[in-house]
Amino acid sequence: MTLARHLAAARVPRYTSYPTAADFTSAVGPEQAARWLGEIESDEPISVYLHVPYCRDICHYCGCHAKAARRESVVDAFRTALLAEIALVARHAKAPVRIGRIAWGGGTPSILGLGGLASILSRLRESFDMRLLAEHAIELDPRTVDPGLAVGLAALGVTRASLGVQDLDPQVQEAIGRFQPQPQVRRAVDALRAAGIGRLNFDLVYGLPHQTEASLRRTLDAVVDLAPSRIAFYGYAHLPARRANQRLIDEEALPGPQARLRQAALIGDTLETAGFERIGIDHFARPDDPLAVAARQGRLRRNFQGYTDDPHDVLIGFGPSAISKLPGGFAQNASDIGHWRAEVTAGKLATRRGHGFTGDDRIRARLIESLMCIFLTELGEADLRIADELALLRPFVMEGLIELERGQLRLTENGRPFVRLVAAAFDRFRTEADQTFSEAV
Repeated sequence: MTLARHLAAARVPRYTSYPTAADFTSAVGPEQAARWLGEIESDEPISVYLHVPYCRDICHYCGCHAKAARRESVVDAFRTALLAEIALVARHAKAPVRIGRIAWGGGTPSILGLGGLASILSRLRESFDMRLLAEHAIELDPRTVDPGLAVGLAALGVTRASLGVQDLDPQVQEAIGRFQPQPQVRRAVDALRAAGIGRLNFDLVYGLPHQTEASLRRTLDAVVDLAPSRIAFYGYAHLPARRANQRLIDEEALPGPQARLRQAALIGDTLETAGFERIGIDHFARPDDPLAVAARQGRLRRNFQGYTDDPHDVLIGFGPSAISKLPGGFAQNASDIGHWRAEVTAGKLATRRGHGFTGDDRIRARLIESLMCIFLTELGEADLRIADELALLRPFVMEGLIELERGQLRLTENGRPFVRLVAAAFDRFRTEADQTFSEAV
């Protein structure tokens, strides 16, 4: 086994936070979250994430906190609880907290219907100051988008939509339980653009069953033709022990580590040739997109939605499993929808776990975020604290994957695909035996 193959097969976090959600504990509960909410400064805008945990059907590959909901009463009960949670959180925060960005995720947020989405936005306006709102984004399933939905979303102030495209090859779609022909995706794109929502993101996945370089090239050609402003191309994380739906995936049909490396290289080469700029490990953007501009200007950040130009340090997450980043630490809601709903309906914060920041956490978080965003980090004050970690990275130096000089750690072009492994060296929670994460590439 070559070093590259060995590294690609290693399992490490995606580092959308540090510490990662896997390292949260029950030491953080509702009382701690309430104190941290009270520490939010009213003069700095915050971001809001709304997690809608329902889809009409669950795809085989899905790793999200989502369930199938086929009865409207289930969705209505969720909406009522979400309205209660927004009011509850607002009571704990200093007034007036100002919202700068809103992102809906899931699940399929549009399952709430335009009326349901409107009621939640109305509650947010009642509870927070939204006059500084700069971006309003929503994740959409292309199979559910029609002209009526697109016009309605635009009327609600949505400025950016992320479409879950995943892959456009029929055999791959059948293997992952998500059939959406290319013309259906094009109709969704056309409807959104006609409604005035021109900032479109595509979410795609490589490493899927029956995916080959040839099929991936066809998908890439079709995606380039649809001309989204951003593309997130994630490596499929096959974790059947944690996700029962993934047991429907034929493991024998999954590409191996070397095939995944070739697929990742093909994606990068094709999209860069098509005029997209590479952003971090798995994002691409048109040169005029705010994400590409932020990357060029050194303002790129990383949060639970991946790479972002969002400058806000505080994030409040609503809904089951949603994570908030507050002044004192991370606070995550109960993942079980019933437990979350019971708590907020009883007038209690639904925080079940989290992590309080320490000085060491902040230093390591800075190192890791910088590596993940720009493949480089200034060691500076961290030098003495991380001497052991730097020693662990000597094999990477010997293989030409990283360079260490003048207080700076930089990944080479050959080393960039393994940035998550380099970041893991600075993660005090990781152990060699930990296999609960996705493959590094």
